[in-house]
Amino acid sequence: MRLRFLTLMVCGLPLMAAAAVPVSDGNDGGYASAPPAGYGTAGADGAYAGNGAASAAPVSGQAQLFLQLQQMQDELSRLRGTLEEQQNQIQQLKQESLERYQDLDRRISSAPTAQNPSTDGSAAAGAGAAAGAAAAQQQQAAPAQQASGGEAGDPAKEKLYYDAAFDLIKAKDFDKASQAFTAFLRKYPSSQYAGNAQYWLGEVNLAKGDLQGAGQAFARVSQSYPGSPKVPDSLYKLADVERRLGNNDKARGILQQVVAQYPGSSAAQLAQRDLKSLK
Repeated sequence: MRLRFLTLMVCGLPLMAAAAVPVSDGNDGGYASAPPAGYGTAGADGAYAGNGAASAAPVSGQAQLFLQLQQMQDELSRLRGTLEEQQNQIQQLKQESLERYQDLDRRISSAPTAQNPSTDGSAAAGAGAAAGAAAAQQQQAAPAQQASGGEAGDPAKEKLYYDAAFDLIKAKDFDKASQAFTAFLRKYPSSQYAGNAQYWLGEVNLAKGDLQGAGQAFARVSQSYPGSPKVPDSLYKLADVERRLGNNDKARGILQQVVAQYPGSSAAQLAQRDLKSLK
């Protein structure tokens, strides 16, 4: 509204200035019959006899209008510059959001069948080998479960809970997905699905634009679930978060860690590519 008002004023001021200019009929050669005050009377040689130092002439109405016009034009230019800067920032945010959604879609599409993290290295939940491994893991993590208030492991229930949370991601209901994965990790902190759940919590927060929350979730994968197959991906995504936050040195260090510790992973290949473009 302010920009439109200034534009109308700028367009109208030349007309106001023109109206303020005095009109002469040309009969007196541009002067009134009497000389201007302060100049005395004309002598024989046509010059005016001075009546002392002439007083400073007041600024004319036309000059005042011109100054006002200049000020409004400057203000209009400043507002246009501010508007262009804000439009560029909005466009950049839209592009970043689009990239996050596209990246999340690719990762969802490449997730294991039925969103079952046990397919990374074991058979379906409930099979003999998987059940034995889960039982051993739960026995080792019993103190942690008691400290965190988590429930005793039940692979069937855990999988149902995990799959329900993952379905919310596919439905693009990121708020509910974040709540579901957070509740899952609180309920089953030592589940065989916990590492994956922690990773997807980071992805959900990133899709929502919560960079701080995403960084914390990704960092916790390697801290709390160092044996999870999602550790390389979570470190790579943590580096991406740090880069978005402007922490290029941290991002570079994390990418170098991924390349050194997980050389055969797809995350390492992406990290090598990003290291070349990271300034």
